[in-house]
Amino acid sequence: MTTVEISYRYAAPPTEQVATALAHARDVYGIRQLKFDHASRTLRVEFDATRLNVAAITKLLRASGLEIEEEAPQITAPEPAAPAPTA
Repeated sequence: MTTVEISYRYAAPPTEQVATALAHARDVYGIRQLKFDHASRTLRVEFDATRLNVAAITKLLRASGLEIEEEAPQITAPEPAAPAPTA
């Protein structure tokens, strides 16, 4: 699994209808997390890049009704560190 995060800047705060549609987007296999930052009007999406790609995420968000202004560069999350061997 390759975890990737991508941020989107949105134009207007999500309505109740958009928020409900985005809640259903979490059910899509491969989406791990959606995080809103209302102060900066951004939405960060964490997803499994072996299951989904950026185009699919963008399409899903637009289908929910979210008005996306711009897409920020992808951020690949670091792999978890292996546990240290015990003596």
